[in-house]
Amino acid sequence: MRIAIIGGHGQIALQLTRLLSERGNVVQAVIRNPAHAGDVEAVGGQPVVLDLEGPGADELAAALSGVDAVVFAAGAGPGSGVERKYTVDRDGSVRLAEAAEKAGVRRFLQISTMGAGRPAAGGDEQWVAYIDAKTQAENDLRARDLEWTILRPGRLTNESATGKVLLAESVAAGSVPRADVAAVLAELLITGNAAGRVLELISGDTPVEAAVAAIAD
Repeated sequence: MRIAIIGGHGQIALQLTRLLSERGNVVQAVIRNPAHAGDVEAVGGQPVVLDLEGPGADELAAALSGVDAVVFAAGAGPGSGVERKYTVDRDGSVRLAEAAEKAGVRRFLQISTMGAGRPAAGGDEQWVAYIDAKTQAENDLRARDLEWTILRPGRLTNESATGKVLLAESVAAGSVPRADVAAVLAELLITGNAAGRVLELISGDTPVEAAVAAIAD
């Protein structure tokens, strides 16, 4: 497969690129900063320099030519301010979904977060905006005629992959290594499972392949 990952220099995105490349897939990693191209290439990806906040759907669609699936892994990041939570986490996803439709790319994976889908329970102004932006992005994607899957990981850690997760439509609050999130995304892409599903993810006892296979049952 040829897969485009938007937000290709993020920690999950880089690990996902490596996993997909090792399995013989071609990964186009869309990045904003040309200085990050070397990091993408080091994990087997093909860097594509494009600012998600700049181009319209037509330009993004051109960048998706020949792609079989897209992954929205972009995010404004901590300390970016309320406005960019909406211009990146919400509007970036909407723009990418429009581009996928124009380019005829059916498979769309969106990395969201646990807590999306309902008003933020506490937190500062940026956290409330982040949850709201992710919720609006989810709502937009769910209304589209795409083979979408929304993945809501719990609190992200930089621990080594365990290879074991809890993946379901609803799970208790918890944490999960970024490496395991990448492994689940890779398996969802390879299998095509869970189209039209919103899934939550934390560390657990089930091997990644079995957890993703169970979602299809």
